[in-house]
Amino acid sequence: MKLTKSKKNSMLFGICGGIAKWLDWDPTLVRILYVLVSILSAAFPGILVYIILIFVMPDPDE
Repeated sequence: MKLTKSKKNSMLFGICGGIAKWLDWDPTLVRILYVLVSILSAAFPGILVYIILIFVMPDPDE
């Protein structure tokens, strides 16, 4: 399965929803894990990775 953004489970840009679909996990779990990792790593690296993924992850094929 190809890693793409999610339109169905999108809150901001569909990054966490796309990762959840790719891993076959619940999108809420991925979002909670993302927030926890971001907080525990002083928040900046998590925000930077998210911004990079906005531009790097492809949109889903429709």
